[in-house]
Amino acid sequence: MPGFAVREPFATRWNDNDQYGHLNNTVYYAAMDTAVNAFMIREGGLEPVGGAAIALCAASSCEFRASAGFPEPLEVGIGVERLGTTSITWALAILRAGTDDEIATGRFVHVFVDAATRRPTPVPASIRAALATRGMSA
Repeated sequence: MPGFAVREPFATRWNDNDQYGHLNNTVYYAAMDTAVNAFMIREGGLEPVGGAAIALCAASSCEFRASAGFPEPLEVGIGVERLGTTSITWALAILRAGTDDEIATGRFVHVFVDAATRRPTPVPASIRAALATRGMSA
């Protein structure tokens, strides 16, 4: 999946390494989750506290392809696999910084819900606009 419209830097930390000397698998999920939420907050105006709608993760997956470890700088590539009425399926990858070398690929499904009732609600217009601006309204 080279050529992601959005790339978020991901600085590895000393404690991200596991006993085998490479990044623990949970670190990949945390990086992808952080990157997607940072994008929605920064560019899509998502307000996780106090906003009308929030994004809940309904599903996630990750396939590991290569090893990485501290202090290697990485990036999270962000794309959209599917944009629905109330959900976004994100296409994600952990990349070696400045390359299209995929260390892991993943996907997250975010379902948007009303912050008070927790009932499904449409993807906010501000997030749809941010996706469109980046050419990610798949």
